[in-house]
Amino acid sequence: MESEALTFFQRILEIPSPSGYETPLQKEVRAYVAPFADEVRTDVHGNVVAVKNADAPLRVMLAGHCDQIGLIVGHVDNEGFLYVQAIGGWDPQVLIGQRMSVWTAEGPIFGVIARKPIHLLTDEERKQVPKLKDLWLDIGAAGKEEAEKLVRVGDPVTVELAYREMRNRRAASPAMDDKCGVWVVMEALRRIDRSKLNCAVYAVSTVQEEVGLRGARTSAFGIDPQVGIAVDVTHATDCPTIDKKQEGEVSLGGGPVIYRGPNMNPKVVERLIDAAVDNEMRYQLAAAGKATGTDANSIQVSRAGVATGLVSIPNRYMHSPVEMISLDDIDHAADLLARFCEGLTPEANFVP
Repeated sequence: MESEALTFFQRILEIPSPSGYETPLQKEVRAYVAPFADEVRTDVHGNVVAVKNADAPLRVMLAGHCDQIGLIVGHVDNEGFLYVQAIGGWDPQVLIGQRMSVWTAEGPIFGVIARKPIHLLTDEERKQVPKLKDLWLDIGAAGKEEAEKLVRVGDPVTVELAYREMRNRRAASPAMDDKCGVWVVMEALRRIDRSKLNCAVYAVSTVQEEVGLRGARTSAFGIDPQVGIAVDVTHATDCPTIDKKQEGEVSLGGGPVIYRGPNMNPKVVERLIDAAVDNEMRYQLAAAGKATGTDANSIQVSRAGVATGLVSIPNRYMHSPVEMISLDDIDHAADLLARFCEGLTPEANFVP
């Protein structure tokens, strides 16, 4: 992985992008892809679309969603404490004691998520799983008036953003889901050898996946691709308590995961596998017996239907502040998609 590409990955992980508030991140994506894309545009929904070889008759869409799960300020009480709603799916237990950032018009405000100390919990309260409504965000305000000078209802909130590299080329950060996917599709577009390209490739940083796969639906309608590949994260099962018999065998560093199942076109799947084998790339297989909770779901049923694939990055501790991935896996995923696109011709037939 080149240093410039790694720097881009680190930067996007430290820019807030909860669903509905992706604009700052999308500006960074546009700036990165502009030197190597033939065209870069942002649609009215906020999706960033970068394209190479746009006039080719066969159109391929590569999609990675840029939005992360977050929170939104819903109420400021008389003491100046903030109460929040979820943007996306949270386990409230992972939020307790977290450092947070409220992203206001004037810049980030530091705060912490708190609840009653364990010393003061009753025996009954200790047995209960905390709910988001039982937690509050403390920004240190002396009361409602001071808090409302700093924060408005509707301001987005994220856990404190920080990227940390670890042993064995692993990295941990909030929002690996799915800034990994954004990086992979944009880096794949950069790595495609133009002299081998016989199709139009649209790399899309999609919005609002975490609240209903919304950006993939609108961008796929606009592009009208014949082939679509969604890039998201999937659960790494090489850690305690996860049942491999139910979730499959997926390991960090084992390579990108190619999914098989009814949400995926079988010919797209076989071409992805062939690209990995022909280029001696590591890959893993996983199964999904129904429509996945990824952009692949929306892309597949856009307009009259799209031949769709799903390539996933193994991720430990998904939807938490400490999501962990392998840098090798995202690097190999970008190469896999680049080689896949180079192998397509206008005559390619994806009818099952």
